[in-house]
Amino acid sequence: MELVQTYAPVSRPENPTCSVCIANYNGLSLLNECLKSVMNQSGELDLEIIVHDDASTDESVSYLRKNFPNISILASTENVGFCVSNNRMVEFARGKYILLLNNDAALESNAIETLLTASQAQPSEGILTLPQYDWKTDVLVDRGCFLDPFHNPVPNLDIGRVDVAMVIGACMFMPRKLWHDLGGFPTWLESIAEDMYLCCAARLQGIPVQVTRDSRYRHLQGKSFGGNRADSGRLSTTFRRRRLSERNKTAVLLVCTPTALVWPLFGLHMACLILEGAALTLIQRNTRIWKDIYAPVFSFLRSNGRSILVRRKGMQQKRNASLRSYANTFVPLPQKLRLFFKHGLPTIR
Repeated sequence: MELVQTYAPVSRPENPTCSVCIANYNGLSLLNECLKSVMNQSGELDLEIIVHDDASTDESVSYLRKNFPNISILASTENVGFCVSNNRMVEFARGKYILLLNNDAALESNAIETLLTASQAQPSEGILTLPQYDWKTDVLVDRGCFLDPFHNPVPNLDIGRVDVAMVIGACMFMPRKLWHDLGGFPTWLESIAEDMYLCCAARLQGIPVQVTRDSRYRHLQGKSFGGNRADSGRLSTTFRRRRLSERNKTAVLLVCTPTALVWPLFGLHMACLILEGAALTLIQRNTRIWKDIYAPVFSFLRSNGRSILVRRKGMQQKRNASLRSYANTFVPLPQKLRLFFKHGLPTIR
């Protein structure tokens, strides 16, 4: 049985400047604005647009085929998740550059032109993003992210800071060759922190990860996966998102943290996870919090510890960056502590 049905236009570009890759799952209500924002880009750009539909049940594929005949569609017969979806699109892509774009995001009209200019100005072409603005409020969300010591993303709001620790997969731009050199998204992470992993891998090799000063994109945060934002001043997330987040950030910390610093940091991280999980479980009187979010981190490490250490060895052998240069986009204050004082305990649904 064929796992992906491909619908490619007859006029598909042979050597486009940029391939825009849009992962879609039940995003019928979002696709029109997302795609129109790509098609309305300024400048003399030769673009191709690729949508991977992850076995949607909302007629997304038929809508795309009817209304956007000039885009390529990879229609999966089974739900494979964000990592596989993007890996498939980049493998299919022909562009010199790729732009990963969420279906719940829309670009400013000069976005791709800005990204191309910024990429060509880098000392070595690396990973880029645009300033992210909230879809509903038009408030700046981040200009890329820093990381705290436990690999929690910390939004960068400083227009003067161009170098960042990571950019989110909702808007990620780079040369296609660099994607292949870095190995793409690791499918064993499933979803969440795959963008962090790729950016940390790049920075370990001395490859820049940056945000442009100009242009922007709008993003309906949390629409595609749930959570990841404060509503009415309170943090809200889902059990699945929080489980994958805690598990995958732990894996990235282990694989990517350079030097022997990883071991005391890992020990402190695990102690904090135990205290955090126990406190949330007791305060909210819900044993599911420990069972479905925190316990899986330990079972994951027991089952995959050896393979994670092998990945760490391979990653660190490619390291060209010093500990100091790698750590210059980390902040010392734990992000969870800052969010707790600002928003209180999260609501998990």
